[in-house]
Amino acid sequence: MREQTSSFEVARTVRELGEMVGSRVRKAYQPHYEQIVLRMSKKGFPNRDLVIVRGKRVYYSSRDRPMPPNPSQFAMILRKYLGNSRFIGVSQFGFDRVMSLEFEHGRGKMSLVIELFRDGNVLLLDEDGVIIQPLTHAKYASRTLKKGVKYAPPPASLDPRNLDRRKLDYILEDSDSDIIRTVASRLNVGRVYGAAVCSGAGLSEDLSASSLDEAQRASLLNSIASMMDELEEGERCILWVEDQSSLEKWKSSQESMENERPSGAMLISPIWLKNMDEKPFIEMFSLSEALDAVFGEHDSAGFIRREEEKLIEEGSTQKQSQAKLERRAEQQKRAIEGFIQKASISQELGKSIQENWEHVNSIITQFNQAVSNTSWLEVSDMSQGVDWIGRIDAKKRTILAYLPDEDGDPGTSVTLEVDKTVHQNAQRYFEIGRTQKDKASGAEIALKRTLESQEREERKAAKDAAGGKLRAIKRSRRFWFEKYRWGILSDGRMIVGGRDAKGNDSIVKKHLGSKDLYIHADLHGAPSCVLKIKEGMEFRDSTTEHIPEGVCSLQISQNMDGPEDARELPDSLLKEASQIAVCWSRAWGSGGAAATAFYVRPSQVSKKTESGESLGRGAFVVRGQRHWYRDLPLELGMGMGVVNGVPLPVIGTVESISKSFGRWARIIPGRDKKENVANSISKATGLSQDDVLSVLPPGNCSVEDYGLLRNK
Repeated sequence: MREQTSSFEVARTVRELGEMVGSRVRKAYQPHYEQIVLRMSKKGFPNRDLVIVRGKRVYYSSRDRPMPPNPSQFAMILRKYLGNSRFIGVSQFGFDRVMSLEFEHGRGKMSLVIELFRDGNVLLLDEDGVIIQPLTHAKYASRTLKKGVKYAPPPASLDPRNLDRRKLDYILEDSDSDIIRTVASRLNVGRVYGAAVCSGAGLSEDLSASSLDEAQRASLLNSIASMMDELEEGERCILWVEDQSSLEKWKSSQESMENERPSGAMLISPIWLKNMDEKPFIEMFSLSEALDAVFGEHDSAGFIRREEEKLIEEGSTQKQSQAKLERRAEQQKRAIEGFIQKASISQELGKSIQENWEHVNSIITQFNQAVSNTSWLEVSDMSQGVDWIGRIDAKKRTILAYLPDEDGDPGTSVTLEVDKTVHQNAQRYFEIGRTQKDKASGAEIALKRTLESQEREERKAAKDAAGGKLRAIKRSRRFWFEKYRWGILSDGRMIVGGRDAKGNDSIVKKHLGSKDLYIHADLHGAPSCVLKIKEGMEFRDSTTEHIPEGVCSLQISQNMDGPEDARELPDSLLKEASQIAVCWSRAWGSGGAAATAFYVRPSQVSKKTESGESLGRGAFVVRGQRHWYRDLPLELGMGMGVVNGVPLPVIGTVESISKSFGRWARIIPGRDKKENVANSISKATGLSQDDVLSVLPPGNCSVEDYGLLRNK
């Protein structure tokens, strides 16, 4: 499925966005670094999101999408300048993949330019066209995109909507390629639409463009004109799918009101493509509807993807670290090649200046005489017709001069500093060449070090794999539940508990939902625990993730299957949660073998006390009937898992962990300090010692190994 937007889709998108004129911008978000979302509202219509995926597509959507709680810097700038502004117009730059959205408010007009070619960009401009802020700074041969610079659009391409017979004849006769390549590139329609043009004209794609006769050229022009008319006046959008089965699945999902992505999606087009006549298709009301159907689910999860990406610093895992070294080595190899090439070019230019000493000296002398008699500006005007002089830069006091080739005509170009002699100009190029050679030598030393690091990483990875170890990773952020005590039940549902008084308050205030359960050991000072009904971890197939045998792969889920209320869970799961809660309490180090816990509904937990009473931090009043579990064993199971790509120890009851994890251990009260236990587990598994220490119970313990400490 082609993700890149063509000029045809941009033209139709501009028409469709025209329907939103009059809307106001309520909010701007950046759920992912590649994505901008403008929340738009129009009187009499529901709110709609204008989704901009950098370099790929623009469409409006009413789909549910999580948004980041804290806006990015670019989103803050958009809110500052576009907040509550009115959307007044949209236009396409010629027939290029660039569009401009116009807004106005009390302070004046603003525009948001969206570039959809290459890596794409989104730029906020003021009323004078000066860039207030680009999403990404960029520098090209003909323009620079950065803050404070007047925006310059890319060089305009041919607009096929204005194509006439004279232009077509010139392009065809000037082409030395076949008709499909000529139409796709020279007529600015792309390969997909170029094939449709040829099909509509009844022409074979491999015909030589310059060999077309009068009738064939007329047919080609009519085919293009017909497509452009449909683009301007048509309303529908077509989504082609691979086969009839995909079409039937789509129809079935629509009848059942399921918002599913069309399976087997092949191509989206705002016009009918003649060469796709035989393919099954779905007719959509708009291009935005089609784009939202195919890409909406992926785009709406942008914030979730970004959060998962933030959990691991780039290059921190074993696989990423090796890939990072490989990329670095490739970059260094390319840099060395570039330095050597630049050195050779500079040396050759220096030699050319020396070999053409008299010619260069004549140019410098005559130019300086002319400047002394007039001015730089007048000499610049006079030199326009001089074949041997090109660009003149008065600020840098340089000229671009041409050296004679073998026929005596202007050939090689060199930049001359007119205040210096021929010898000094030649030496400048030699000096540049020597500098580039020095850079190449330094890059070769760096490349050697990179290759050595690569070898060390590979040896270490092989050693860890042989020992069944996971690689601990450095993380810039941790999962939300790692601030608390946490564990999972047999079905993957999560239980979390406070580590201290502050954590107890936070657990109840932030994470105790109306359908969850509050669990507490029957001991003073025990942590407040919450059994989450919808949040937990789903078990995944680990064979495709290159995870060692016995290690379980898990995916965090915020929509666990099952009942809507935690009270409807099986009694066995509630007992598991209660057992974990008592193991987190001071019962662990009391010398007993069992303890008691209870659970209540969230509405029974309160900070309000009776008159004259007070509560300390982390304490709560529980009113009403309690559901008790007695004689709960003081033992936990620890499994070796990978959660969302992050190696972590996973805590649960012995029964639940032993069923799901191939490598696990039974943790019971003992005489060993938990710091020493965490250290031994970390060394044997490769897990981070801090991660292991954070999930161990509060007190000394002992470990019965079932493959965790040694891979069986």
